[in-house]
Amino acid sequence: MQSIANEIYSQVTQKNPGEAEFHQAVHEVLHSLEHVVDAYPEFRYHKILDRMVEPERIITFRVPWVDDAEELQINRGFRVEMSSALGPYKGGLRFHASVNQSIMKFLAFEQVFKNSLTGLSLGGGKGGSDFNPKGKSDLEVMRFCQSFMTELYRHIGENTDIPAGDIGVGGREIGFMFGQYKRIKNQFTGVLTGKGLEWGGSNIRPEATGYGLIYFSQNMLETRSDTLEGKNCLISGSGNVALYTAEKLLELGAKVLTFSDSNGFIHDPYGIDREKLDFIMQLKNIRRGRIAEYIEKYKHAHYYPVEFSRDYNPLWAIPADCAFPCATQNEINEKDAQNLLANGVLLVAEGANMPTTEEGVNLFIDKGILYGPAKATNAGGVAVSGLEMSQNSARLLWTRSKVDSELKNIMKRIHGLCLESSERYSTKGNYVDGANIAGFVRVAEAMIDQGYV
Repeated sequence: MQSIANEIYSQVTQKNPGEAEFHQAVHEVLHSLEHVVDAYPEFRYHKILDRMVEPERIITFRVPWVDDAEELQINRGFRVEMSSALGPYKGGLRFHASVNQSIMKFLAFEQVFKNSLTGLSLGGGKGGSDFNPKGKSDLEVMRFCQSFMTELYRHIGENTDIPAGDIGVGGREIGFMFGQYKRIKNQFTGVLTGKGLEWGGSNIRPEATGYGLIYFSQNMLETRSDTLEGKNCLISGSGNVALYTAEKLLELGAKVLTFSDSNGFIHDPYGIDREKLDFIMQLKNIRRGRIAEYIEKYKHAHYYPVEFSRDYNPLWAIPADCAFPCATQNEINEKDAQNLLANGVLLVAEGANMPTTEEGVNLFIDKGILYGPAKATNAGGVAVSGLEMSQNSARLLWTRSKVDSELKNIMKRIHGLCLESSERYSTKGNYVDGANIAGFVRVAEAMIDQGYV
């Protein structure tokens, strides 16, 4: 890296000890920006990089709530407001036992670039709690969400910070938090996205990240005169991103082989068709069951439990043409990447945030496969969140076809920006550099225009 990037990265690691995920995200971006920082001396003069790695605001708070046994529980809540250069802070809330400040900061940092790429007027933020909704009753989840919002409401607003969902935060959790915000503020405003269609939500919001991921993948394949039809595909995760990635793949004639959750993964060598996907959607979204139940109904399939001592994930060792990691950060390590490449994978597109380690990313880039980084490929979710905000402001509900058309156009635009930036400053087709540079330049120019804030 250039000396300025090395210097900034050193400062980040010293100021933020023990925050491995945040360090990883910053290092990747700084590595890409070595290609552009010398071309814009004003970026150095205004210390844009120094400012961009420092959150504008971090809010940490306790969340007390009472479980069904009438025992008081205490969790920790976070909201990292990273950058408002392009608009109000925008980014999801994650409820998961692994949530800590490092993960919140890495997600908020990535969100800044992702939101910039959409072309919408959105800043970047992220939040959540170490509360785990799995195994909790609806009443327990409601009590937690109400307590969480009782503190968070002070820091958000439709023109200030607009949270959305993420891991562990779906329509149920958004509804409970919105209701509490409305009760406290006595306002019915678009302060959250991912709402129900009947009360301010948008068509295709649950599907948006998965659909957008596939639209971006289509654009990548078109650069090599190829399509998704007939491709064997691996998917990790079984939340909305994974499920709707599979739905769109099936529409386009691809074959889906896998899904996973925190306990393990299934492999169906015959492919997961529409009927099987409907079963998984009901299993995960309605019954809130485990993916292992799939083999009770479809006995020809295989189930592999998680082995925490493993050096690699056997899901990524299954031969396939395309891989869509949609579970969580760093789920593809160097060995996983080697297995994917050895089995002939030609495209890896990320549905989760930073699901590939730096060593894995370098392997994909060195081998020249189509590799789409999360800040570009999974931007469809925040894009439709932005469209939901527009609908809320006008008190309108757009049709499904209109939202889908807008989403396709946004993902095509993001792909074009990444490709153009990679060709101009790095290597054509290096979507990592392209996404980081295109996202950075827009934010940097806004920061210069607005002065030292």
